[in-house]
Amino acid sequence: MNITLQTLADLVQGVVLGDPQTVIRSAKTLQEANDGDITFLENDKKLPQLHASKASAAVVGPAIPLNGKALIQTKDPLGAFIAIVQHLHGKLPALPAGIDARACIDASATIGAAPTIMPLAVVGAGTTIGERCLIHPGVVIGRNCKIGDDVTIYPNAVLYDGVEIGDRSVIHANAVIGADGFGYRFQNGRHVKVPQLGTVEIGADVEIGACSTIDRGTFQATRIGAGTKIDNLVQVAHNCQVGKHNIFVSQLGMAGSCSTDDYVVIAGQVGIADLIHIGAGATIGAKSGVTKDVPAGQRMLGAPATPERDQKRVLMTMDKLPEIRRDVRKIKQHLGMVDDES
Repeated sequence: MNITLQTLADLVQGVVLGDPQTVIRSAKTLQEANDGDITFLENDKKLPQLHASKASAAVVGPAIPLNGKALIQTKDPLGAFIAIVQHLHGKLPALPAGIDARACIDASATIGAAPTIMPLAVVGAGTTIGERCLIHPGVVIGRNCKIGDDVTIYPNAVLYDGVEIGDRSVIHANAVIGADGFGYRFQNGRHVKVPQLGTVEIGADVEIGACSTIDRGTFQATRIGAGTKIDNLVQVAHNCQVGKHNIFVSQLGMAGSCSTDDYVVIAGQVGIADLIHIGAGATIGAKSGVTKDVPAGQRMLGAPATPERDQKRVLMTMDKLPEIRRDVRKIKQHLGMVDDES
C-alpha cells in the first residue's frame, strides 16, 4: 500500500513536519526501517538511532524537532504507530460466524447470539456462553462454566468444570483454568490428595497468556480481578485472590492463598511463597523471591526480596567485594595478623 504522510497524520490526528506528500509504503521499527517506511520514537533516548535510520518518516512526540526526516508529531507516538501499522496492514477477514458441525456442544449448554465456535471445540453440560464469543479449535470447556460476552478463547485452552470468565476476557492457547490445586496431606507414609472443591472466577477484561495455569481453590474460588493481564507461562495456585489491573510477567510462580490488591506489577521469574499479601501499587522486580508481605506502593527486589533501595546498595557493595577483600588483607598484614586465606 502506498499512502502519503499527510493521510497518515490525519488518521492519527498528528501534525506533519516536513513534506506532507512523502510516500509511505510500510511501517517498521527503527532497526528495520528503510526508504519508503515510517517508524516511531517514543522518547528522545533513541534520537541517534532515529537520525541514523533509513526510514523516510517517523512518528514522534511533540518535543522532537525536525532534523532532516519528515515527522508526524503526536502526544502518543506508540498508540499512533499502532494505528498506522493496522491501517497499512489492513484487516484480516472475519472468521466465519456460527457453530461448526465438528464442534461438540452438549445439548444442555446455552450459547448466546452470534457465536463463532470452531472445529473440535467441546462445550460441557450446563455451561453458558455469552454473546459474540469466539471459541477456537480444540478448546475444551467443562461442565457448568459461565462465559461472559465477547470472550475469546484460543486453540487448545482448557477450562475445567465450574470456571467463570468475565466479559471481553481473552484466554490464549494452551492455558489451563481450573485444574486442581497442589494440595496433599502426609498420612501413614503417603501423600494423600486434598480434594479441590472450589473453582476459578476471572473478571472482565482479563487477558491470560499462553500456557499459563490458574488452579481452582480448595473450598473457595481462586479469583483474578477485572483488567488484570497475565503473561505466558505464569502459575497462580489455589485460593489466590488477585486484585484489579495487576500485571504478571512470564514465569511468575504464585503459591497458594496469596493475595494482591489493585495495580500490582510483578516482573518475570518471581517466586512468591504461600499466604503472602502484596499491597496496592507495589512492584516486584525480576527474579525476586517474596517471603514476606509487601506494603502498598513498595518496590521490592532480590531473593529474599527487600526494598529496592536496600537491594541496590547490596548489589553495589557486591561489586566492590574483591577490592574490599584486598584492603582487608593489607590491613591484617600491616597489623601482623595471620591471614587465614593466604
